[in-house]
Amino acid sequence: MAKKSEVAAKHYDVILSPHITEKSTMASENNAVVFRVANDATKPQIKEAVEAIYADQKAKVVSVNTIVTKGKTKRWRGKPYKRSDFKKAIVKLEEGTMIDITEQVS
Repeated sequence: MAKKSEVAAKHYDVILSPHITEKSTMASENNAVVFRVANDATKPQIKEAVEAIYADQKAKVVSVNTIVTKGKTKRWRGKPYKRSDFKKAIVKLEEGTMIDITEQVS
C-alpha cells in the first residue's frame, strides 16, 4: 500500500494544477487539456503522470506539447521584480476519452 502512495506523490510533483483560461477551455473541445507542470518535467513523465492520476476516468494520452512561459518584469511600489517562469503542458487525449478537471482528484 505504501508503494502506491509513493507513486502517486511522484505524479503529483510533475502535474501541479490544471491551467484554466479561455484558450484552454476552447482547446478542450478538441480533446486537449492544459496543465501547469514542474519546470524540469519531461514529456514522457507528463504522459505517465496524467494517465496515472486520471486512471479512474480512463484517460489515454496521444501526445504532449510543452511551453515555457517566461516571467514578466513588473513594478511594485516603484521597485522592479520578476515573476517566475512556468511550464505548461498541452495534453491531447484519445478520441472519446475525456478528463473532468473540475471534480476532485482521488
